[in-house]
Amino acid sequence: MHKRVKKRFYLDYAILIPYLFLSILGIIMVYSASSATLASKGLNPNQDALKQAAFFLFGVIAIVFIYKMKTSYFMHKNLIMIAIFIISAMLLLTKFSNLGQSGGGADGWLSLGPITLQPIEFLKIIIIWYLSYILSRRQKSIEHDFKHAIKKPMLLVGGLIALVIIQPDNGGAAILFLIALVVILASGINYMYTSLCLIGGVTVSFLAIQFISVTGEFLFPQRFAYVYQRFRTFSNPFIDPLGDGHQMINSYYAMSNGGWFGRGIGNSIQKKGFLSAAQTDFMFSIVIEELGLIVSLIILAVLLFLIIRIFLVGIRSKNTFNSLMCIGIGGMLLIQTFVNIGGITGIIPLTGVTFPFLSQGGSSLITLSVSVGIALNISADEKRKSFEKQREIAYQQHLELEYTQHHSDQIRKS
Repeated sequence: MHKRVKKRFYLDYAILIPYLFLSILGIIMVYSASSATLASKGLNPNQDALKQAAFFLFGVIAIVFIYKMKTSYFMHKNLIMIAIFIISAMLLLTKFSNLGQSGGGADGWLSLGPITLQPIEFLKIIIIWYLSYILSRRQKSIEHDFKHAIKKPMLLVGGLIALVIIQPDNGGAAILFLIALVVILASGINYMYTSLCLIGGVTVSFLAIQFISVTGEFLFPQRFAYVYQRFRTFSNPFIDPLGDGHQMINSYYAMSNGGWFGRGIGNSIQKKGFLSAAQTDFMFSIVIEELGLIVSLIILAVLLFLIIRIFLVGIRSKNTFNSLMCIGIGGMLLIQTFVNIGGITGIIPLTGVTFPFLSQGGSSLITLSVSVGIALNISADEKRKSFEKQREIAYQQHLELEYTQHHSDQIRKS
């Protein structure tokens, strides 16, 4: 038999190259968006970019480690439950201990000495991992009794999302729910459920946004007042230009300043004190301002190419777990991109979601890197199985041909 081909020869460059391009561009843009503000405060202007670079290097190491693992390791139930226990403890510590830090109306950050983590970012991939595992093992149950098959998994996922809601981070909870929904809808349920969820989800979301925008002031308790303010100003931020609409207005100015070809890297006006969180939530506004609409669309195209490639790996996979993992990861990237772009352009209310790979955020970049590592591993595993199957078929055909020739020679000799 032939020698086993080394795993590095199955590396999916259609996933790796876009990841490297976007992550390196992210480091450059974090420096561009944050350096002026840091310098004005007397701090090292390279500070945020160096942190982003450090997290990127850590992410690359994580990708190498994950890529070398066997995909079967991801299907150990005990490992998944340990991950769920750890993330639950992190969420509880974030909310109920002095290690938690607040920002944007939520207790969403966990301070561990010099490192600050955002547990919700890690929870995204853990939910995908758990649902992919449990639903891949319940394929027969899903075909016969879908509701019973997903009842317990959804209770667990619902409990994890509830830990995010109490922070309170309603935008993050909504994104987690959508990610879970993508994995469930891809698990093999009847297409009628998928159609109803899509149509019903869009309709209910539209009606809810309109209803809250009109009556939210009377419905929202004071604790969730910031949520209502975001709904009130997302469609027309100019009704409160000095308050809740300030960020949106300056985001519009940034995109308008960029035009077709941009002002050039480092030449953004809005990042200089006008648009706070320029290097996080509103990074893509700065990208448009400095690089222009054309380059920004190319960047979006690269990201969408990466997402589609991961989706295709999942769709073509013969293994249910591999398929659900890739579809979940692709769905996570697509949802996060849509929510960020929709927020800065006023299509949907702002949720504080960063733009994948470009925005500053160590927890986000590590989660995305781990997700890319898993997708690369699954892609390599599928390629290896396909290649070995084709090689086995070719080998069998070769043996049959040799046997036929030998049999023919024996007949001629006799």
